[in-house]
Amino acid sequence: MTNDITLYTHPQSRGGIIRWMLEELEVPYEVIVLQYGEAMKTPEYLSLNPMGKVPTLVHNQRVITEAAAICIYLAEVFSDAGLAPQNDIERAKYYRWMFFSAGPVESAVVNKYIFGEQAGIDKQQMLGYGNYQLALDTLSGAVTSSPYIIGERFTAADVYIGSQLWWGLKFGTIEKREEYQKYVERLSERKAFKKAQLLDNALNIEMSET
Repeated sequence: MTNDITLYTHPQSRGGIIRWMLEELEVPYEVIVLQYGEAMKTPEYLSLNPMGKVPTLVHNQRVITEAAAICIYLAEVFSDAGLAPQNDIERAKYYRWMFFSAGPVESAVVNKYIFGEQAGIDKQQMLGYGNYQLALDTLSGAVTSSPYIIGERFTAADVYIGSQLWWGLKFGTIEKREEYQKYVERLSERKAFKKAQLLDNALNIEMSET
């Protein structure tokens, strides 16, 4: 099977999650950078991602969107890298926390950042995350119970959740809890993380000069 991989991204986007994931896999890939605005709304790009957002990954003409889904897909397709769960015990934690972070945590953080005030007690039962503090308290349990999300082994779940926490801590959308900081510090020492950061930083510089 050929590995024709194209990542549509912007260096200041969730595309950085996928850049890190691809560097962990050590597979070749092409990067197409799209500026925010019209470049993401062309008919050609909307045929790949009707949301007009990044990241989008095209692998052997297969299109995958949504950062968590892309991470899961890549981990499974390139299983030799060992970033997918390898047994049912790992699988249960992996999917639980991956989707918890992509759903409740993402919604809680974005809603608080945009709207500020929490929903009233009578409305919280309608929200998948309940409230911001509950979502973060629950996530704290995931990053303190073991070195990595599924236990002693690094997986794609750490790429996704680690990116989410790294971004939130950097820009102040997530509380600077000690457990989050220790987890992110551990992940940020990985060679693939550092390389992905260098590549996206270089893109930022290039784009600012044009």
